[in-house]
Amino acid sequence: MKQSDTLPGERLERTAILAWLREDDPTRLEDLWSAADETRRRHVGDEVHLRGLIEISNHCVRACGYCGLRAGNREIERYRMSADEILACAHNAKAWGWGTVVMQSGEDYGLQTAWIAGVVRRIKAETGLAVTLSFGERPEADLAAWREAGADRYLLRFETSDDELYRLIHPDLPGRSSDRLAILRSLQRLGYEAGSGVMVGIPGQTYASVADDIDLFRSMDLDMIGIGPYIAHPETPLGDHSWAREISPDEQIPSDELTVYKAVALTRLVCPESNIPSTTALATINKEEGREMGLMRGANIVMPNLTPPEYRVKYEIYPDKACVNETAEMCRGCLQGRVEAIGRVIGAGPGGRRRVAGS
Repeated sequence: MKQSDTLPGERLERTAILAWLREDDPTRLEDLWSAADETRRRHVGDEVHLRGLIEISNHCVRACGYCGLRAGNREIERYRMSADEILACAHNAKAWGWGTVVMQSGEDYGLQTAWIAGVVRRIKAETGLAVTLSFGERPEADLAAWREAGADRYLLRFETSDDELYRLIHPDLPGRSSDRLAILRSLQRLGYEAGSGVMVGIPGQTYASVADDIDLFRSMDLDMIGIGPYIAHPETPLGDHSWAREISPDEQIPSDELTVYKAVALTRLVCPESNIPSTTALATINKEEGREMGLMRGANIVMPNLTPPEYRVKYEIYPDKACVNETAEMCRGCLQGRVEAIGRVIGAGPGGRRRVAGS
């Protein structure tokens, strides 16, 4: 099969997705990059929308096998930001012309439903910004309350569509079984723009599994899709290599940046209207040009960090995270230059998903 015969991507079948994930010929991959970039240009334009990230709490009740925020990590100093601190970050985003703030935390039930709803209302009333939430698996009543308060989007990565692998690295809480796909469908019913995503290169994750992930993105009609390399924190079962699901080395998909670029490009081809970020994790494994390369291979969103530096260093999902020692002002100036250097422009407004008639 000629890889070029499988493009354009709106018709890309799973078998072709799998073949492209395994492709290593630079010339053929240039065809993939070009097709993804052209699809991005036609469907979402040249604007790069900046969504200001506020990491409001690093408390978490979960025991995910790779994450530094996991409940069992006793080496981390926990924090929660105040409402006024969060609002100060949102006002910075407004002053700088950004259209969205993203409030993110571990799965922290110390962040009470009514308190979060109040913060959302204040952000909407004082700034008019779009509000994205990313608080893990919360009950539908919480999600409904936050939507009623004015939240526009919710991000919940399903990480892998391989159910066995997911449950190995994301243990259920006692008496509660995870079903992130069901939660995503609930978010869509509630009227949120629903975002999800995966890690690429989890120990025990196959090429076929990632092909399934990309096919699932298409079938779920997601509004935002984040794809990043698997990076484990050393203070975790996966980070110290004490656990991994054994599979054939030929089937293990790498966690390198090239493979992530392939997954981003293929996702753009099968989900042409979706917003796709060039992730912080990608910028972490290639600090020089990771974000730019992601933007040139299908992505159209960047999430600069608004979190105050004294908290930012404590939100250590994985070590050596990009921009961890920078201020929000430093991130702002840096990203402006990086975006303009690749011939793109900073987008205005909330940057929601563009839907064509009938889609």
